[in-house]
Amino acid sequence: MSTTNRASLLNKTHKVLKRTYKHTPTKGDHVLLDTLLFAALLENARHDTAVQAYETVRRAFFDWNEIRVSTVKELAEVMSMLPDAHEAAARLKGILQSVFESDYSFDLEHLKKKNIGEAVKRMQKLQGATPFVVAYATQTALGGHAIPVDKGTLGALYVVGVISESEAESGNVPGMERAIPKSKGQEFGSLLHELGADFFASPFSNSVRELLLSIAPDAKERFPKRASKKAPEPPPEPAPAPVAHKKGLDGKKKDGKDLKDAAGKKSKPAEKQVQKAPEKAVHRQKAAAPAKKKPLPAKKVPAKALAKRKPR
Repeated sequence: MSTTNRASLLNKTHKVLKRTYKHTPTKGDHVLLDTLLFAALLENARHDTAVQAYETVRRAFFDWNEIRVSTVKELAEVMSMLPDAHEAAARLKGILQSVFESDYSFDLEHLKKKNIGEAVKRMQKLQGATPFVVAYATQTALGGHAIPVDKGTLGALYVVGVISESEAESGNVPGMERAIPKSKGQEFGSLLHELGADFFASPFSNSVRELLLSIAPDAKERFPKRASKKAPEPPPEPAPAPVAHKKGLDGKKKDGKDLKDAAGKKSKPAEKQVQKAPEKAVHRQKAAAPAKKKPLPAKKVPAKALAKRKPR
């Protein structure tokens, strides 16, 4: 898309959003660390929801250090009203941890004394400081010209045709700060963020679709597609139960019918066979043993014969 067409489409988007959403300008001197932490909760969430989450987490914990040492799960439970509480809790904890490890305190006000470029580089090194968080803090606390965009905002800008699919994936919106002047940057960023939050929460809602079509009539071609639901596969048929086989007394397998017969009429002969089996075994053992020979009786010699024998 050419720079002229992109600028005209962004200005048209600004006019349509002014009729749909309400911008509440921020006033006063914003503490840089507090602004970063609030932006961590504001990403992909509506402004009023982020305010509620920020106030809730401040009341639930004693100070920033207690939040730093808490787990992401504990923080996410306190901020459950956010659309992605787990990611917001990870950003919040990461920023506090990085600031404490570098400065051993929870104060970043000294960055305001440096030029914006140095302060931005310092914030970009913080764990959990996403491009949205850095841009929001640059615009709100440092007074720079940066329009924050998050995942929902990038999705809405792609649908209306401001950016291409590759630019949406990279998170870059070329020429937006040139098309929107600094005097209108905060208002445009706030209104655009509300659209992005609605798109992130319900991209298929009719109200969001009508709003995007009012900006770009050809947006229908770039709407996200619903995932097609596959018909559930029928459960597999259970396999037939195997027929139980048991060995009979003769060592052969018998099916259910034979077992039934064995439990009925054939049970009596089987019992007799069991009782007679030991007797046959004993008989075979006796038959197998060799018979012992009886000693022959001594022959009787007549007395007359003995008398005739001469002594030796």
